[in-house]
Order: sequence, then C-alpha cells, then structure tokens
Amino acid sequence: MTIRRFVVSILALALLSAAGHAADRVKVVASFSILGDLVRQVGGDRVDVALLVGPDSDMHSFEPTPADARKVKDAQLVAINGLGFEGWADRLVTSTGFKGARLVASKGIKALAARDDDHGHGHGHGKNASHGRPDPHAWHEVANVKTYAANIRDALATVDPARRADYHAAAARYSKSLDALEAEIKAAVASVPKAKRRVITSHDAFSYYADAYGIAFLAAQGATGKAAPSARDVARLIRQIRKEGIKAVFVENISNPRLIERIAKDTGATVGGTLYSDALSGAGGPAATYLDLMRHNTRLLTAAMKP
Repeated sequence: MTIRRFVVSILALALLSAAGHAADRVKVVASFSILGDLVRQVGGDRVDVALLVGPDSDMHSFEPTPADARKVKDAQLVAINGLGFEGWADRLVTSTGFKGARLVASKGIKALAARDDDHGHGHGHGKNASHGRPDPHAWHEVANVKTYAANIRDALATVDPARRADYHAAAARYSKSLDALEAEIKAAVASVPKAKRRVITSHDAFSYYADAYGIAFLAAQGATGKAAPSARDVARLIRQIRKEGIKAVFVENISNPRLIERIAKDTGATVGGTLYSDALSGAGGPAATYLDLMRHNTRLLTAAMKP
C-alpha cells in the first residue's frame, strides 16, 4: 500500500467514526440558550443540542416556526424551563406528533411568585407563594441550577441508559463548579454595604438573585416582560431612585434600553452596563455560558453598588 492510499484510508476511517459518533448522540431540543448550555454541561459530547430561542434573543416575543416544529419532531428529548416560561411549549410539542421524552428542568424548585405587572416594585415574595403566577427565572439562584442539572442528568440517563454513569459523573463535576460560583457571588455581595444593595433593571427577572443574595431589585417592567410600565409607574420609580439615592441602573441584553436611559437621564443615575437575564451572549461575548453569565452580572452589580 502506498503512503497516499494509507493516508486516504486513515482519513476515511476517521470520517466514518466521526459520523457514527454524531449519529450516536442524543438529539435534544432546549427552549432557550441558558437551558441549552446546562444540557451541554451535563451531556458533553454525548448530546446534540438544538435551541429554539438562541443567544441574545427574547423568549417573551418568540413565535415557533415550521423549522422549530421540525427540530422538535426529530428530537429524542425536549427540554423546557417550565414555571410558565414557555407558554407555547405544549401546543408546539403536541402539534408535531413528538414521541420522545420531555423534561421540565425546574421540576422540584420552590418557585417565587411573579410580581404583579400592574402594581408596584416591591422585592419580597416568599417561597412557595400560593397566589399569582410563578416567577420562571429560577436560574438566577445558583442552588436552583443544581436542581436543573440533576433533572437533566436523570432525563438523559433515561433516554440513553448505556451512558448513565457518564451523565452522573458530569453532573457531579458541574455541581462542584456551581458550589464554587455560589461562594464567589456571596463573597462579592458581602463586600457591598447592606444599605447600598439596591439597583434598577429594565425588567423584573432577578427576584431569585435578590432573594438568594440579599440585593433589592427595582424594575420598570414586570416578570413576563410583556407589560409596558405606565407613566405613573415610571414616575413612582424615578421618585424612589431620587429619594433612596440609587446610583446605577442596568439594561438587559434582551430589552430595549430606551426606558432605562430615560430614567438615568431624569435621575442623574449612571447606566451600569448590560446584564444578561433570559439569554446568554454569543460565543465571543461576556456571558457565553451560565457560569460566565452569573459572574458577569455579579461583577457589574457589585461594582455599581459600592460607594
């Protein structure tokens, strides 16, 4: 055999191996980019993850397309956040005739109640609230994401039992990373005087972060992201910012910045940067993974709150 034929043979075997490996991956459709990252962390190269709502995109305005329906139909596992975050999910999955497994990643989490879009901007909610809609943004508390990872692990192990041990090992490694992340966040917030732990955001996505880490978030828009704040609500928020001397306001990567920019102009507050709430950044951005997102948000928030 000539060297050329030998090289060609090796390349052909490599391509066949790669194709076989790709075909062997579990096909997962995740509803949004943050959840997709969590599936990849637990599944590794054993999963092929497709997203319905990608980085820097707003779930609140998502409308499924025929292409999305094809993704779902061809999947072995469909993963959603739950807690009302994907109101279209049941209709989409049912309409495709999907026969695979379903995962609600937030299963078992003690949900906070969503704030009423038409009333105030208070920060207390309490666990297991029995009234109103649940707040779906549970990933902003790191302890909740450990539950997400465990649910993802179990779902993948059910779909692909031959690699159950791999999924359990990956989830355990990721859980240690989450423990380290939570310790970082608590240490960073502890460096800010309690009286200064108040910030303004463009929509109400950070109640779990507030509840877990002791920061008060005021928002001009409700948790669903759909309801535009009234002039009365904005005026009340401006008065509160002036009264309490809040120095920084934040836009979000999925939100129109104009409202926050107006509030900053009217109060003299500084726009502290872009927080990532419901979506990751692109691959080259500051929040390309869930761990990056939480570290980025914490850096911006603590820097803005310090005297």
